[in-house]
Amino acid sequence: MEYIDTTLPEINAAVLRSQEAFMSYKNSDRKKKAMFLRAIADEIEALGNELVNTAMSETYLPEARIVGERGRTTGHCRMFADLVEEGSWVEARIDTALPDRAPAPKPDIRKMLVPVGPIVVFGAANFPLAYSTAGGDTISALAAGCTVIVKAHPAHAATSTLVAKAIDRAAKKTGIGEHVFQHVHGKSFEVGQALVEHPLTKGVGFTGSLAGGKVLYDLAQRRPEPIPVFAEMSSINPVILLPDSLSQQAEKTAEMLASSITLGVGQFCTNPGLILAIDNPSLEKFIAVLSARIEVSAVGTMLHEGIAANYVAKLKQSLAQRGVKLEGKSSAGSENRAGMPAVASVSATDFLSNELLTEEVFGPYSLIVKCKDQNELHRVINHLKGQLTSSVVGVEDELAQNADLLQSLQEKAGRLIINGVPTGVEVCPSMQHGGPFPSTTDSRFTSVGVDAIKRFVRPVSFQNFPQSLLPVELKDENPMNIWRLYNNEWRK
Repeated sequence: MEYIDTTLPEINAAVLRSQEAFMSYKNSDRKKKAMFLRAIADEIEALGNELVNTAMSETYLPEARIVGERGRTTGHCRMFADLVEEGSWVEARIDTALPDRAPAPKPDIRKMLVPVGPIVVFGAANFPLAYSTAGGDTISALAAGCTVIVKAHPAHAATSTLVAKAIDRAAKKTGIGEHVFQHVHGKSFEVGQALVEHPLTKGVGFTGSLAGGKVLYDLAQRRPEPIPVFAEMSSINPVILLPDSLSQQAEKTAEMLASSITLGVGQFCTNPGLILAIDNPSLEKFIAVLSARIEVSAVGTMLHEGIAANYVAKLKQSLAQRGVKLEGKSSAGSENRAGMPAVASVSATDFLSNELLTEEVFGPYSLIVKCKDQNELHRVINHLKGQLTSSVVGVEDELAQNADLLQSLQEKAGRLIINGVPTGVEVCPSMQHGGPFPSTTDSRFTSVGVDAIKRFVRPVSFQNFPQSLLPVELKDENPMNIWRLYNNEWRK
């Protein structure tokens, strides 16, 4: 089925409806919001095989991946439902009045986080469920009390439509109100532009390319009222292999990284696209094993023609750079959307002199940078741009001896990993999925885990409000487990 782009008048009408719905939805009882989020999960599960088969046909992802992603999506819904129902995420603060304080009385001041308004979410190409229509951006925004307009990704428009209808059914069943969630289609740039530039839009969630995210960010900053764009865009997720570890387990490390590079045909934002190590015989052994694994790797079908064509072009461009040597490449696939895994190497000198080699090649590809010594390894790390993750593989003694290296990596990435691979993002409160630019547009926030809700809220103080006009979270009789400051003494 072909989906027609939403027109500019239709977009304007949708955002107006979103704003009107927001004025009511933002004040909804937290139990009702939680019921809505759980109902979304129930309705998505009720789609059964229709959703799985549709997603498989549009993306060529295997059944196990789609089923797992569906579970992650519904798990997100229920996780945020629990968060909203418990309530302390609003960070309510209460400073009671001190009318007799000298030389000036102290007023009653109470503060909490409140939703910002209508949010536009762009569906992600590489996650048709978990980062798309009912994905983390949408659900965290709804949990915050914002209304949401989702622009379906054209590569899986039918899947997106199925999920959108499930959300609509959940809204009706729980009486949450019309237009809290809306769904639009659009292949053209103008659709996205109109959504971001509309004066009533208050924030944007995006997962995709650096080029796409940067365009949206720039549009948002040029508005008369700039708004935040929470874009996850580009990361090569460097993996540093320390010498002692490599000498002891070169083969094991190569096996681990080969699996990570080829996982999901390399179509993850956490794919290990860069491997750094000091040049020595152990590194050559590692490269030999990794290359052999890559050469016999199965070749998967990429999500859509655009991603496949971009991978082929970017891979060709990377391999054509000075000093870059192809170490191994699978040749098991030939169809147009085949993602053939590859690994290459380059000296640190050539890497440092070529900014193009720091750019993401989205697919099953990794570049090994051979450093002459520890100093050159540090130079390469300091040369890198912002990343979602950075990993270090080493034995305990050498990890302790490289504390300065770990400190440098902390400035570059949002998640640091010891003796592991970056693929596999655990959904839990401690997860930070976001890092310095260009991995994201705002490294202070995460798009995974309960703290994702903080992207779509702002703090408001209420001074000298009577109890009857205060939000329920700030009333004296509120039983929630929150911190309050009474007469300058913290109590819980």
